[in-house]
Amino acid sequence: MTPAELSRTVLSAVRRAVEADELRVDVPERVVVERPPGHRRGDYATNVALRLAGPAGCRPRQVAEVLAGRLAACPGIAQVDVEGPGFLNITLRAAAHARLVRDVVAQGPGYGRNASLAGTRVALAHDGEPRAAVVAEAVGALLRACGADTGRADTGPHGEPVRVRPVPVAEDPLPHLGRDAARWALLRPAPEDEPRLGPQARSELLAQRESNPLFRVRYAHSRTRALLRNAHDLGIDPAPDGGYHHPAETELIGAVADFPRIVETAARHRGPDRVARHLERTADAFWQMHDLCPVLPRGDEKPSAAHRARLSLAQAAGAVLAGGLTLLGISAPVHL
Repeated sequence: MTPAELSRTVLSAVRRAVEADELRVDVPERVVVERPPGHRRGDYATNVALRLAGPAGCRPRQVAEVLAGRLAACPGIAQVDVEGPGFLNITLRAAAHARLVRDVVAQGPGYGRNASLAGTRVALAHDGEPRAAVVAEAVGALLRACGADTGRADTGPHGEPVRVRPVPVAEDPLPHLGRDAARWALLRPAPEDEPRLGPQARSELLAQRESNPLFRVRYAHSRTRALLRNAHDLGIDPAPDGGYHHPAETELIGAVADFPRIVETAARHRGPDRVARHLERTADAFWQMHDLCPVLPRGDEKPSAAHRARLSLAQAAGAVLAGGLTLLGISAPVHL
């Protein structure tokens, strides 16, 4: 279950509570669900009860208790806890995690693309400055990934005009860094932030070590592919039905599940840096699972359902990393 699907489930619970006269409030258009901060319980959390309490004339915890009862009965949800003033912390069933991983693997690098902006026409324009050109290209890719129709503002009427104006750079980093590192250097900072492109920063962007975020992301992708090759040699097939129980596994599932929302948000806000940051988060979560939860058997250990499930999860993470890098116009090598 992705955050978008869970958001629709929460909205449905609100709607049913209103129809049953348990809440007297207008049903909101959308509900935000996020990974709970810190060490709070659950796979996802939402503050919808706090948002509805005032209009409903109730205390937030009263609203939360009403919604918790309805959500707990929904397919795919194992448990709902009310915390603090009225936050809803939602734990998904193991089968929901397995279904998500299976769906991501089936979609491959196309996972994350959606039709949220279908029917939208956007005309992109920039002044030719190197960073503006790269950002405009990435924004166009993100908009198209969400179903929007894009074109250049100088080719005639083509929808909402959008001029891309990130903080410019003094010189084009392409000759110093090559295409992949140059694009990362220009896209990773928020458009209103100035990229670091001095000699030391260029050296860091080209270094093949974990302190380099681009290397860490691309190496994580290549490692997922290596695990699949090694598993094939051992006669192990990925299968997500073994379940996911370790916090490192569920953290990675959260990053994988969140990717479509990140793509949509980046497209709507013209912010490809959001995708770059999410790739870092996904890579870090993958390495944590990789180190704490062995994907392949060690020594004389026999393959288990847990190994097959982790292999599927690694494959799903690889799909996110490959898809995100492609949207940014950066290659995702199989070998690195």
